[in-house]
Amino acid sequence: MARIVVGLSGGVDSAVAAYLLKKEGHQVIGATLRTWEAGSGAYSRCCDISDARRTAMQLGIPYYNINSLPEFCEHVTEPFMKAYIDGLTPNPCVACNRYVKWERMLSFADEVNADLIATGHYARVVKTDEGRYTVRQASETAKDQTYMLYMLTQDQLKRTLMPLAELSKEEVRLIAAEAGLDVAGKRDSQEICFVLDGGYAEYISSHYDGKLPPPGDFLDTEGNIVGRHRGIINYTVGQRKGLGVALGRPVYVKEIDPVRNAVILGDIDSVSVKEMTVRGLCFMSIDDIRPGDSVEALVKIRYHHPAAPAVIERTGADEARISFAETVKAPAPGQAAVFYDSEMRVMGGGTISR
Repeated sequence: MARIVVGLSGGVDSAVAAYLLKKEGHQVIGATLRTWEAGSGAYSRCCDISDARRTAMQLGIPYYNINSLPEFCEHVTEPFMKAYIDGLTPNPCVACNRYVKWERMLSFADEVNADLIATGHYARVVKTDEGRYTVRQASETAKDQTYMLYMLTQDQLKRTLMPLAELSKEEVRLIAAEAGLDVAGKRDSQEICFVLDGGYAEYISSHYDGKLPPPGDFLDTEGNIVGRHRGIINYTVGQRKGLGVALGRPVYVKEIDPVRNAVILGDIDSVSVKEMTVRGLCFMSIDDIRPGDSVEALVKIRYHHPAAPAVIERTGADEARISFAETVKAPAPGQAAVFYDSEMRVMGGGTISR
């Protein structure tokens, strides 16, 4: 049996992951990463320390609260705010998984002589015939979290367990209830973990040290001024609701131009594309795509986006062009594009640049 550090978030998923591993006979240690706290002292939704500690007590396992505030600020909240200032739409969970959660958990595992770490993610860690580690879509596709994990390294994956891969959310809650865990009925958090009140724009306005982009012009695709926006941090590519401008027809955010401090609006056809460019490439089930080479894949451009057939061609040292078989709606610069093979194993991914 192994010695395993389980990341306890204070929710039902990580609690059941710890319960199942202990039931199998492993030596389980619970740990919560304290990643962010408000001026009021409130913690983020990803580190509900009181519920996590209670879960550890109910399971009868050791529990540790690990200060990860500096790493979270460096890799998550500061880049998150800067991205919106630059007119991008970031995905903070992707960077947090790679540079905060897995780095700190594995470091702590080494401190306590643990062999592995485990999380409550809905995904499968698998090893390919070529000997590479990757993550594969979970049984319950609606809860699948592989999109958020594409940046994990081979060294991180080979020491990771995800016990919930074959379970549905209903089964997880039933197991928690039967085990007498208080978090069995706790609601899932659907929001950005460190945005406790209001929206992300309010968070940026309250926490960004520099000058915020001022109000500016809404432009149509021909460059005509069609209204005034409240500041580019309030908008994302593909957004339709809450624009505050009436043009007599449905319009979407087509582009955010921080140089001109402009938000460009267009119809549905103008935001639907068949090609896009990604940078910041990471690979999982494959080692790389060589310059000039191409591979067929299924590509997700958002967490809930159905994976779409595409061809990925390496076009530079850290750049690839993705050509879709059919148009996709509003890929947003700053978001992740994740590549899957036909078995829904993550091949790799990158950040949408244009």
